[in-house]
Amino acid sequence: MSFLTTEYKERLRKTKERMMQKGIDVLLITDPANLNYLSGYDGWSFYVHQMLVLIIDEEEPKWIGRGQDANGAKVTTWLSHDNIIPYPDEYVQSDILHPMDFVADRLKELGQEMRSIGVEMENYYFTAKCYQQLTKGLPNATFLDASLLVNWVRLIKSDTEIEYMKRAAKIVEKAMQAGIDLIEEGVRECDVAAKIFYTQITGTEEFGGDYPSIVPLLPSGEKTSTPHLTWTDERYKNGDAVILEIAGCYKRYHSPLARTVQIGTPKEEMKTLSSVAVEGINACLEMIRPGIACEEIEETWRKTIEKSGFVKDSRLGYSMGLNYPPDWGEHTMSIRKGDKTILQPNMTFHLIPGLWLDHYGFEVSESVRVTETVCETFANVNRDLTLKGHQMTK
Repeated sequence: MSFLTTEYKERLRKTKERMMQKGIDVLLITDPANLNYLSGYDGWSFYVHQMLVLIIDEEEPKWIGRGQDANGAKVTTWLSHDNIIPYPDEYVQSDILHPMDFVADRLKELGQEMRSIGVEMENYYFTAKCYQQLTKGLPNATFLDASLLVNWVRLIKSDTEIEYMKRAAKIVEKAMQAGIDLIEEGVRECDVAAKIFYTQITGTEEFGGDYPSIVPLLPSGEKTSTPHLTWTDERYKNGDAVILEIAGCYKRYHSPLARTVQIGTPKEEMKTLSSVAVEGINACLEMIRPGIACEEIEETWRKTIEKSGFVKDSRLGYSMGLNYPPDWGEHTMSIRKGDKTILQPNMTFHLIPGLWLDHYGFEVSESVRVTETVCETFANVNRDLTLKGHQMTK
C-alpha cells in the first residue's frame, strides 16, 4: 500500500462526515481515483465496472469488481479479504447481464435495499446503464447524486501525498528537459513523444515513474493555437513553435508542467505573447497564499495581461493530484472568476495560463502547493520561451 492504514481510515472518516451531511447511507464509488484514495486499490481495470461500497454504519468498505481483478484488490488494498467481492466474468460486457445487477443483489443481501444510496453521477466511469440497472434492481432505495463527494475530501493533501507530488516533479523536470533537448528541425514529433514517455516511466535513479493520466500534449506550428493535440509522425520545421504539456507521476500522484519551445527565430508577436504570459504567471505566483479565493488569482492574471491587450476566457487552473486516465484534475476548485473557494495549506493546483490565438499560442504552467504563508512550485524549470537554433535578440 502507498499509505498507512491509519491514513486510509482518516480519509474514510471524513468521507462519512460528508455522507451524513447529505443524508447518504450507502455510497457507491466508481471513480478509480476515489477508489484508490479510500482503499489503495490500483489496477488498470477501470475499463470494466468496479466500485467501492461505503456503508455509513460499517467500519470497512467493500470492493466489488471483476473476478480476475479480485487478487489485485487483495494485493493493493488495506481491506480484509471478506470485503473483496468478485463478480463472475459472465457479467463482463454482456448484453444480458450487467455488473450493476450483481451489485444490486449484493446490497439486498446486505440489507441495504431500503436505504439512501449515493452514486457518482458526474463521472466518466458511471454510465447511464449503471444507473438504470441499479434503480431497476433496487426499486425501494432512494438514489442521491454524490458526484465529487470524495473529490472534495481529497483537496487538502497529507505530508505523504505532498512528498509523492515532489517526486513526480523530479520526474517531470527530467521528462521536460528530455523533450526540449530532442526538439530540432527535422526531428519527428513521435520521437519526442517516445523520449518523454521513456523518461516519465524510468524516473530517477532513486525512484521510477508511474503512467500519467494524460499522454504528452505536443501541438506544433499552427497547431499551437489549441492546447489538446498530441503528436504525429511529421517532422519539425524551422520557425515552428512547440508546446509541451506533460506530467510526472508517482504512485498515481501528478505534477504537470507546460513549456514552449521555438525552433529558429521567433516572430515579434511570439516574443510579446511569451513575455506577457510569463509576466502573468509570475504575478500570480507572488500573490498566492492561504486565505484568498480562487477568483483572486484569476483577477491578478487578468489585470496583468489586460495591460498588454490580451484576454483569456478559459480558466487559469484547477486542483489536481491523484488520478487515473483521462485526467489528472480533481474536478473541484477552478481558478476562475466566480470561484470563491478559499485556499488552505497543502491544497495543490495546476496553474496553466496558456494563451491560444488564431494561428499560434504559448503555454507555461506550474504545479503549485499552497504553504502556511505563500505558495511553492513543485518543479524548477525556466519559464521563458526556449529557443533552439537561435538566440533571442532584445
